[in-house]
Amino acid sequence: MRILIAEDDKNLNHTLTERLQSKGFDVDSCFDGEEALYYASQNIHDVILLDRMLPLMEGSMVLSELRKNNIYVPIILITALGTLKDKVDGLNLGADDYLVKPFAFDELFARIQCVTRRSPILNMTNMLRLADISYNEADSTLTGPKGSCTCSNREGTMLEIFIRNSGQTLSRNTLLLKVWGPDSDIEEGNLDNYIYFIRRRLKAVGSCLELKTVRGIGYCLLEREKLP
Repeated sequence: MRILIAEDDKNLNHTLTERLQSKGFDVDSCFDGEEALYYASQNIHDVILLDRMLPLMEGSMVLSELRKNNIYVPIILITALGTLKDKVDGLNLGADDYLVKPFAFDELFARIQCVTRRSPILNMTNMLRLADISYNEADSTLTGPKGSCTCSNREGTMLEIFIRNSGQTLSRNTLLLKVWGPDSDIEEGNLDNYIYFIRRRLKAVGSCLELKTVRGIGYCLLEREKLP
């Protein structure tokens, strides 16, 4: 799961980044509203932690622009503005939750779990299941009819994306952004390598799922009998 942190307090930003990474999240961070809008507009994050009072562009404006552009990723506003009116205004702009500083990390983590459970595009759980396979995010284990295998972190991230978006064609650019992040200068050849690795993993566990190449666009995870 990939999280974007938009927080101009560098100490808090770095602390949250380290704590969330220790929980197994992929984290991108930025320190002003213009960067936040740029990163969030890529629509590659599963949750956004958005400070309301950011330099260059306020978080409330970032939130409004994202919702105006039909980007509905769960967003938790994080702010020192804690009056009832502030909270109501933030929720009316389209925030999924509102957390007032200072806060405990355990509360933030609980709220992340809550908004991901409510999200129609995401359900935060350690076990993902599709057709005849299951993938345990906790220990990176893929299981199918013929047994189990352990995936690398990058393989696991890619598997998770394909399972959560089964039946949808994901472009090469989307995969590069979701797996390696918006600041990576990874070469496209590396993506080809990991597509090969995922196909090999699916074959090793005897799955009926196949990673189909959609020429000129990207890849789609489908059951073989549903392949056109």
